[in-house]
Amino acid sequence: MGMIPHRFAHAAFGLCLSMMMSAIISGVATLSAVGLSAALPGIWVLAWLKSWVVAFPAVLVVAPLARRMAGRLTAPPPL
Repeated sequence: MGMIPHRFAHAAFGLCLSMMMSAIISGVATLSAVGLSAALPGIWVLAWLKSWVVAFPAVLVVAPLARRMAGRLTAPPPL
């Protein structure tokens, strides 16, 4: 049984997706900019928080558009 009512599934999906994607992308970008150093984790966490603030609302807006685009690109299921 979930902790969040089903009507908030879209927002929960956006929260999870934006957290994971922004963590991965900011980690790669931070590593390439800073390199392996003792300061990397702290710099990455700040970069991740800043990117997540942008990513969460962006995912909520962009996800429905991406679903529609994917629906147009794929064939309908057979009857």
